[in-house]
Amino acid sequence: MKLPIYQVDAFASKSFEGNPAAVCPLESWLSDATLQSIAEENNLSETAFFICEGEHYSLRWFTPEEEVDLCGHATLATAHVLFKHFDYQNDAITFSTRSGELVVTQSDSGYEMNFPATLPQVIEPPNTLLEAIGVSPTETLLAFDYIVVLENEEQVRKVEPNFLLMSKLDYRGVLITAPGESVDFVSRCFFPSLRVNEDPVTGSAHCELAPYWSQRLNKKHLIAQQLSQRTGMVGCEVRSDRVILTGSAVDYLQGTLSIEA
Repeated sequence: MKLPIYQVDAFASKSFEGNPAAVCPLESWLSDATLQSIAEENNLSETAFFICEGEHYSLRWFTPEEEVDLCGHATLATAHVLFKHFDYQNDAITFSTRSGELVVTQSDSGYEMNFPATLPQVIEPPNTLLEAIGVSPTETLLAFDYIVVLENEEQVRKVEPNFLLMSKLDYRGVLITAPGESVDFVSRCFFPSLRVNEDPVTGSAHCELAPYWSQRLNKKHLIAQQLSQRTGMVGCEVRSDRVILTGSAVDYLQGTLSIEA
């Protein structure tokens, strides 16, 4: 069996920036085990698979470890593939996903993704989390990830996590964040339980981070930077229970997968 594959750098303006995602168009769904094996073989933080279903597309995301409920950068990469390589003609693409319908629109500033917002709640940090990050937070919150708020950007850059300890936590991952020096806020994102120790640029994390910083800074429009080695910029607009995430994408490769039936 031959399958097309694209690798796209999402939240990037040029190659080797942002977060790489694999995108595999399918005519029909393969078994979950096959999808998982492809994602593990690709060894990227996410592999997206999509099929056309009339007026919309069904979209699923897999890390090397498991299928996930929401992924921003692989959604952006998939929209990029449809607009650029499949000559998609409408202004907006609707994806059916495990997180409901997600709409991506092509604009002059890049791709705008309409995602659900999650407002994190303040918690008392578990000791394992504090040991894993090795720094005292000013605030700790919880949504679908732990969120650790630090004083400044330099602290975020210097954190050296203990990934073994972090993998023992009972939520998806850990986000560390602080006010930015040249942007509204910065972050780094760690998901060792998904075999993604540090994700380069995490769209879904900004569904939690943007509502928090929107309240704290009293701003609806924010510019965020993820301080991974590759780095990347994410535009955020908070609209009630939704977050509009904006980013660019560039092609890295096109190829063909060969899979024995």
